[in-house]
Amino acid sequence: SLTHAIEAYVSKRASPHADALAKSAMRLIWQNIRTVCAEPDSRPAREAMMLASTQAGMAFSNSSVALVHGMSRPIGAFFHVPHGLSNAMLLPAVTAFSAGAALGRYADCARAMGVASDDVGDQSAVAALVDALNNLNADLKVPTPKAYGIAEEKYMSLLDTMADQALGSGSPNNNPRIPTKEEIIGLYRQVWS
Repeated sequence: SLTHAIEAYVSKRASPHADALAKSAMRLIWQNIRTVCAEPDSRPAREAMMLASTQAGMAFSNSSVALVHGMSRPIGAFFHVPHGLSNAMLLPAVTAFSAGAALGRYADCARAMGVASDDVGDQSAVAALVDALNNLNADLKVPTPKAYGIAEEKYMSLLDTMADQALGSGSPNNNPRIPTKEEIIGLYRQVWS
Protein backbone atom coordinates (compact mmCIF):
# COMPACT_ATOMS: atom_id res chain seq x y z
CA SER A 1 0.00 0.00 0.00
CA LEU A 2 2.87 2.37 0.73
CA THR A 3 4.34 1.61 -2.69
CA HIS A 4 0.94 2.21 -4.28
CA ALA A 5 0.68 5.61 -2.58
CA ILE A 6 4.23 6.77 -3.34
CA GLU A 7 4.12 5.61 -6.95
CA ALA A 8 0.73 7.23 -7.48
CA TYR A 9 2.11 10.51 -6.16
CA VAL A 10 5.31 10.54 -8.23
CA SER A 11 3.73 9.06 -11.38
CA LYS A 12 3.91 11.13 -14.54
CA ARG A 13 0.13 10.65 -14.66
CA ALA A 14 -0.47 12.14 -11.19
CA SER A 15 -3.42 14.45 -10.64
CA PRO A 16 -4.62 16.63 -7.74
CA HIS A 17 -7.36 14.11 -6.88
CA ALA A 18 -4.94 11.19 -6.75
CA ASP A 19 -2.35 13.32 -4.92
CA ALA A 20 -4.71 14.00 -2.02
CA LEU A 21 -5.55 10.32 -1.67
CA ALA A 22 -1.90 9.27 -1.92
CA LYS A 23 -0.69 11.76 0.69
CA SER A 24 -3.41 10.75 3.12
CA ALA A 25 -2.55 7.09 2.59
CA MET A 26 1.17 7.70 3.13
CA ARG A 27 0.48 9.57 6.36
CA LEU A 28 -1.80 6.85 7.75
CA ILE A 29 0.48 4.01 6.70
CA TRP A 30 3.56 5.57 8.21
CA GLN A 31 1.77 6.27 11.49
CA ASN A 32 0.43 2.71 11.79
CA ILE A 33 2.49 0.16 9.88
CA ARG A 34 4.91 -0.74 12.65
CA THR A 35 2.08 -0.97 15.18
CA VAL A 36 -0.04 -3.23 12.99
CA CYS A 37 2.93 -5.52 12.41
CA ALA A 38 3.97 -5.61 16.09
CA GLU A 39 0.41 -5.75 17.45
CA PRO A 40 -1.73 -7.56 14.86
CA ASP A 41 -4.79 -7.35 17.12
CA SER A 42 -4.69 -3.55 17.30
CA ARG A 43 -8.05 -2.63 15.83
CA PRO A 44 -7.26 1.11 15.48
CA ALA A 45 -4.03 0.37 13.60
CA ARG A 46 -5.75 -2.18 11.36
CA GLU A 47 -8.59 0.23 10.63
CA ALA A 48 -6.11 2.96 9.70
CA MET A 49 -4.20 0.58 7.44
CA MET A 50 -7.38 -0.58 5.71
CA LEU A 51 -8.43 3.01 5.07
CA ALA A 52 -4.93 3.86 3.82
CA SER A 53 -4.89 0.80 1.57
CA THR A 54 -8.20 1.87 0.05
CA GLN A 55 -6.96 5.43 -0.47
CA ALA A 56 -3.71 4.20 -2.04
CA GLY A 57 -5.69 1.89 -4.33
CA MET A 58 -7.91 4.76 -5.42
CA ALA A 59 -4.84 6.94 -5.97
CA PHE A 60 -3.01 4.52 -8.24
CA SER A 61 -6.24 3.67 -10.05
CA ASN A 62 -6.29 7.31 -11.12
CA SER A 63 -2.59 7.92 -11.74
CA SER A 64 -1.12 4.43 -12.25
CA VAL A 65 1.95 2.76 -10.80
CA ALA A 66 5.54 3.10 -11.94
CA LEU A 67 8.94 1.40 -11.91
CA VAL A 68 8.64 -0.54 -8.64
CA HIS A 69 5.60 -2.36 -9.99
CA GLY A 70 7.15 -2.96 -13.38
CA MET A 71 10.15 -4.59 -11.74
CA SER A 72 8.10 -6.38 -9.09
CA ARG A 73 5.95 -8.39 -11.48
CA PRO A 74 8.77 -10.57 -12.89
CA ILE A 75 10.08 -11.30 -9.38
CA GLY A 76 6.64 -12.54 -8.43
CA ALA A 77 6.16 -14.49 -11.64
CA PHE A 78 9.52 -16.26 -11.70
CA PHE A 79 10.11 -16.74 -7.97
CA HIS A 80 6.61 -16.75 -6.44
CA VAL A 81 7.35 -13.78 -4.18
CA PRO A 82 4.13 -12.17 -2.92
CA HIS A 83 3.35 -8.87 -4.65
CA GLY A 84 3.62 -6.64 -1.57
CA LEU A 85 6.88 -8.24 -0.53
CA SER A 86 8.54 -7.85 -3.93
CA ASN A 87 7.40 -4.20 -3.96
CA ALA A 88 8.95 -3.69 -0.52
CA MET A 89 12.21 -5.30 -1.64
CA LEU A 90 12.47 -2.76 -4.47
CA LEU A 91 10.97 0.44 -3.03
CA PRO A 92 14.06 1.98 -1.33
CA ALA A 93 16.43 1.38 -4.26
CA VAL A 94 13.95 2.52 -6.91
CA THR A 95 13.11 5.61 -4.85
CA ALA A 96 16.81 6.52 -4.63
CA PHE A 97 17.21 5.89 -8.37
CA SER A 98 14.18 7.99 -9.32
CA ALA A 99 14.30 10.83 -6.82
CA GLY A 100 16.47 13.24 -8.79
CA ALA A 101 13.87 13.42 -11.55
CA ALA A 102 11.09 14.48 -9.17
CA LEU A 103 12.84 15.82 -6.10
CA GLY A 104 9.93 17.98 -4.98
CA ARG A 105 7.40 15.18 -5.34
CA TYR A 106 9.51 12.72 -3.33
CA ALA A 107 10.16 15.43 -0.73
CA ASP A 108 6.39 15.87 -0.45
CA CYS A 109 6.16 12.13 0.28
CA ALA A 110 8.72 12.46 3.06
CA ARG A 111 6.78 15.36 4.57
CA ALA A 112 3.42 13.60 4.25
CA MET A 113 4.87 10.58 6.06
CA GLY A 114 6.40 12.77 8.75
CA VAL A 115 10.00 11.69 8.12
CA ALA A 116 10.96 15.25 7.15
CA SER A 117 9.61 18.55 8.43
CA ASP A 118 8.30 21.35 6.24
CA ASP A 119 11.36 23.51 6.93
CA VAL A 120 13.83 20.94 5.54
CA GLY A 121 15.03 21.36 1.96
CA ASP A 122 13.94 18.92 -0.72
CA GLN A 123 17.32 17.17 -0.99
CA SER A 124 17.46 16.52 2.76
CA ALA A 125 13.82 15.43 2.80
CA VAL A 126 14.45 12.88 0.04
CA ALA A 127 17.56 11.58 1.82
CA ALA A 128 15.42 11.14 4.94
CA LEU A 129 12.79 9.32 2.87
CA VAL A 130 15.28 6.82 1.43
CA ASP A 131 16.74 6.23 4.90
CA ALA A 132 13.26 5.78 6.37
CA LEU A 133 12.30 3.25 3.70
CA ASN A 134 15.49 1.27 4.28
CA ASN A 135 14.93 1.38 8.05
CA LEU A 136 11.32 0.25 7.63
CA ASN A 137 12.45 -2.74 5.58
CA ALA A 138 15.01 -3.59 8.29
CA ASP A 139 12.47 -3.18 11.10
CA LEU A 140 9.87 -5.32 9.34
CA LYS A 141 12.51 -7.87 8.29
CA VAL A 142 11.81 -7.50 4.57
CA PRO A 143 14.27 -9.92 2.98
CA THR A 144 16.38 -9.29 -0.06
CA PRO A 145 15.80 -11.72 -2.93
CA LYS A 146 18.88 -13.61 -1.73
CA ALA A 147 17.65 -13.78 1.87
CA TYR A 148 14.22 -14.86 0.64
CA GLY A 149 15.89 -17.99 -0.72
CA ILE A 150 15.94 -17.30 -4.43
CA ALA A 151 18.74 -19.20 -6.13
CA GLU A 152 21.42 -16.73 -7.24
CA GLU A 153 22.24 -18.53 -10.48
CA LYS A 154 18.61 -18.56 -11.58
CA TYR A 155 18.04 -14.93 -10.52
CA MET A 156 21.11 -13.68 -12.35
CA SER A 157 20.33 -15.76 -15.44
CA LEU A 158 16.89 -14.12 -15.68
CA LEU A 159 17.97 -10.48 -15.28
CA ASP A 160 17.75 -9.78 -19.01
CA THR A 161 14.30 -11.36 -19.28
CA MET A 162 13.02 -9.68 -16.12
CA ALA A 163 14.20 -6.29 -17.38
CA ASP A 164 12.45 -6.87 -20.71
CA GLN A 165 9.26 -7.85 -18.92
CA ALA A 166 9.46 -4.86 -16.58
CA LEU A 167 9.75 -2.51 -19.55
CA GLY A 168 7.05 -4.41 -21.42
CA SER A 169 4.58 -3.84 -18.57
CA GLY A 170 4.48 -0.13 -19.41
CA SER A 171 4.72 0.89 -15.75
CA PRO A 172 8.28 2.23 -16.00
CA ASN A 173 7.02 4.84 -18.49
CA ASN A 174 5.07 6.46 -15.63
CA ASN A 175 8.20 6.73 -13.50
CA PRO A 176 9.75 10.18 -13.00
CA ARG A 177 13.02 8.78 -14.35
CA ILE A 178 12.42 6.35 -17.17
CA PRO A 179 15.09 3.66 -16.92
CA THR A 180 17.02 1.91 -19.63
CA LYS A 181 17.09 -1.86 -19.69
CA GLU A 182 20.65 -1.74 -18.36
CA GLU A 183 19.58 0.47 -15.45
CA ILE A 184 16.81 -1.97 -14.54
CA ILE A 185 19.31 -4.82 -14.59
CA GLY A 186 21.55 -2.72 -12.35
CA LEU A 187 18.69 -2.17 -9.89
CA TYR A 188 17.91 -5.90 -9.83
CA ARG A 189 21.58 -6.55 -9.04
CA GLN A 190 21.58 -3.83 -6.37
CA VAL A 191 18.63 -5.27 -4.45
CA TRP A 192 19.87 -8.88 -4.75
CA SER A 193 21.65 -8.89 -1.40
